[in-house]
Amino acid sequence: MQSHSSKYQQLSHAFAGFLQSKYIITDPTLCFTLGTDASLYRLTPKIIVKVDCLSELKKVMQLCVEYKAPYTFRAAGTSLSGQGISDSVLIMLTESWKQYKIKENGDKIWLQPGVIGGDANRYLAPYHRKIGPDPASIASCKIGGIAANNSSGMCCGTTENTYQTVSSMTIVFADGCTLDTADILSVESFKKTHKDFLHQLTLLAKTTKDDKQLTELIHHKYRLKNTMGFSINALVDYDDPIDILQHLMIGSEGCLGFIADITYNTVVESQHKASSLIVYADIETSCNAVTAIADLGVAAVELIDGLSLKSVRGHEGVPAFIDHLDQEATALLLECHAVSAEALQTLTHTISKTLSQFKSIEAIDFTSDTKICTELWAIRKGLMPAAAAIRKPGTSVIIEDITFPVENLAAGTRELRELFVKCGYDDAVVFGHALMGNLHFILSHDFSQQVDVDRYGSFMESLAELVAIKFNGSLKAEHGTGRNMAPYVEREWGTTAYQLMHKIKQLFDPDGLMNPGVVLNADKNAHINDLKIIPLADPYVDGCMECGFCEAVCPSRNLSLTPRQRIVMFRQLQQLNAAKQTKEVKREVKQLTKHFNYLGIESCAATGLCADRCPVGINTGELIRTLRENNTAVKYKVAKWTASHFALTSKLLGSVFFFNQIINKILPANIIDSLGRGIHKLSLKTLPLWTATFPTANRSKLFKRTSSKLSIRLATSKELVYLASCSSRTMGTQKKASDQRSLNDVTISLLEKAGYQIIIPDELDELCCGMPYSSQGLPELAKQKNHQLENMLWKASQAGTLPILIDTSPCKKYSTENFTKPMQIFEPCEFAEKHLLSELTITALDETIMLHITCSSRRMKLEQTMLNIAQKCAKEVVIPDQIQCCGWAGNKGFTTPELNQAALMTLADQVPDGCKRGFSNSLTCEIGLSQHSGIPYQSILYLLDEVSVNNQQP
Repeated sequence: MQSHSSKYQQLSHAFAGFLQSKYIITDPTLCFTLGTDASLYRLTPKIIVKVDCLSELKKVMQLCVEYKAPYTFRAAGTSLSGQGISDSVLIMLTESWKQYKIKENGDKIWLQPGVIGGDANRYLAPYHRKIGPDPASIASCKIGGIAANNSSGMCCGTTENTYQTVSSMTIVFADGCTLDTADILSVESFKKTHKDFLHQLTLLAKTTKDDKQLTELIHHKYRLKNTMGFSINALVDYDDPIDILQHLMIGSEGCLGFIADITYNTVVESQHKASSLIVYADIETSCNAVTAIADLGVAAVELIDGLSLKSVRGHEGVPAFIDHLDQEATALLLECHAVSAEALQTLTHTISKTLSQFKSIEAIDFTSDTKICTELWAIRKGLMPAAAAIRKPGTSVIIEDITFPVENLAAGTRELRELFVKCGYDDAVVFGHALMGNLHFILSHDFSQQVDVDRYGSFMESLAELVAIKFNGSLKAEHGTGRNMAPYVEREWGTTAYQLMHKIKQLFDPDGLMNPGVVLNADKNAHINDLKIIPLADPYVDGCMECGFCEAVCPSRNLSLTPRQRIVMFRQLQQLNAAKQTKEVKREVKQLTKHFNYLGIESCAATGLCADRCPVGINTGELIRTLRENNTAVKYKVAKWTASHFALTSKLLGSVFFFNQIINKILPANIIDSLGRGIHKLSLKTLPLWTATFPTANRSKLFKRTSSKLSIRLATSKELVYLASCSSRTMGTQKKASDQRSLNDVTISLLEKAGYQIIIPDELDELCCGMPYSSQGLPELAKQKNHQLENMLWKASQAGTLPILIDTSPCKKYSTENFTKPMQIFEPCEFAEKHLLSELTITALDETIMLHITCSSRRMKLEQTMLNIAQKCAKEVVIPDQIQCCGWAGNKGFTTPELNQAALMTLADQVPDGCKRGFSNSLTCEIGLSQHSGIPYQSILYLLDEVSVNNQQP
């Protein structure tokens, strides 16, 4: 008899026949790390495979059937109910599954499963359309998961979810057959090859429709938000078996087949909106108010209970009156949409008049003011992070969603709160889409002790009885059934419907290999098995919920690990270090440490973009920087010498770039690149990778003057301090750039053109913000250089009275985050927007340009500022998709060039025909951008200087 381990070894070998080795992962540590999802469960796959295309996916599925190995599909891994984990084969998608096509002038959109939901809406924005489903995780979750879970959200209700808005899809079935429901030939072929399959499906539909009691139950369940079990409403909503099977795939959670692409009928993105916040004394009044306006056309009504409101007290933009509310107070956040301003006013007036019969204690009336509306909805969107942030470290976050019939919302919500208290969840918060009777609640729970597991199990039993039986609601509204509710499907639906679902599963997946245990599970304790235990590891990351929201913006996501995965691996390492050090444990620690040193530490950009996406604000880069502090004595001494002799160090670096200038004149670019790769490889990556796109040395004479003030051509009283960053003082331009002036020359040209008298800080050659030392884990030296710079700028700016321009964005960000003295510090784009544009006349170029928004600019919320300036200067501006950070990360482009390459792997394909140059605001980033795009990148100041003249010039 074939052993379990032998089966997976043979399966792995079979995968190697057509997959790249890097796409077959069997190392237990990596499987544990990469196999983690956002749920409260943890399973470790035996094999993780990454597939690049449909043919590879089908071969993987066929081999799993041949070896009788269960398999699970994974999209973003943000699902909350354990649908995306496996203890067998986990199938993940590479970056090549992100294609999309806008159809019928935006009325439809074709999407592959790897497209992030928020990106789909971004593609549709010019058409004033969007996809119907709007889950809270839409900025991170992918279309594959949205469709497979029938995710909904705050506004889509039951009328605009995927089930209601799907137009067509391509499905891969368990037997390897592919069906494109939009292709007549594909459909006709499927009808011939799967005649019996379709006949059986038709019989199931007829039997269901003939059972009046079952049909009535289905209609009741799906007038509510409901993702409990399979979408058996397809059996009564449609007659054509192709339509039936297509809609059964929605919400099937990877248990019936694989959705290889999907076409949505899009919905209108209203241009006329208004929001209001109303607070009532108790939850009953709030729920009764919801019932009163349910049929008036309001787009969204979010209920926020007293504990939820308490969790956001003092947060930016939260109304002051929330500080004084008691625990019983409950708020309603409303949003209305209309086709015109007049229609919106009529609608909001009608709703307000209806609500006036319910006495409120606080209110913000309907408004279309964008700032106020954004602040109001930030309250709702901030509830999950607010509740998660105050939980006890080491506990799992449990986020569930249920539905009460709207007429029972008040009574159901009250009893739900009583159940929390009874089961010891006094701090549970409740909020949700009240218009549909859909409530979310958040609990924190430590599963390390059996008594706590039993307590959770008891709570779930009571919850199922309360929601499904007493109030005839749904235990799952929009998160998918998953492992948490699979044992309760029969209790909610009854035996007849439950058996029907089993027949559907048997028909689609006769071998039972697709995501077993999810949706349907005979084990009544499945929801309390394989629970995730979260060990304490470090205060920087102990708050991590492992949700994966960070992953979409991580530059190393296609190279090594994401922030979530780094934290998972680090937690595992810390747990092993704390365990009894047996020989086996020591061996495991050694192996894991080796993995983590590269995957976790060396290949991390540490840019902090993850913090902006993290619900609890974790900057994984901060942890990585502290781990890099374990430096050798030699490394520290060398770094200390460079900090003390910074001017000499800069000159030495300048000599290296001067050598590059000579080499570029002698050798062609391809030879330089080959030599650079060879030397880097022969040195075992200890020497930096050298490429032809490296800049030449900066030969500007501008800083050789004796005076600290540079002369100007225009008489003016305007003064400013210009800090040329150490990178711009050292580096010139690359060979292919059309403008060979240094960034210093260009910056001063612009400033003089705008009429500024320029002040240069004393001891300029010795100045550095300290960021290079910080990124290397040398905080003392970073602080020393930063303090030196701060004092010099304070002096040069006349104690902060004059504005200061730093010519690269990362240096400005790091400086302002660490300075203690109040100074007006700007990076190029924000200074240009605030101080230069009004002084200049700009004639835009009839040209298409690329624009890279650096991670530092993103973190400083300057995306729109950069785009505005670029659009004033050029006819068409292209911001490449899926590139949030270039991965150069200070010096990583030199020492870990594969990070830069992975972060920019899609850049070259996004450069439009005829586009000859790109712009950004960081010199080092521009090296990698030039290398991987095939066009030269320079500072956006070059562009602005090229297209502008002083307003006073003729």
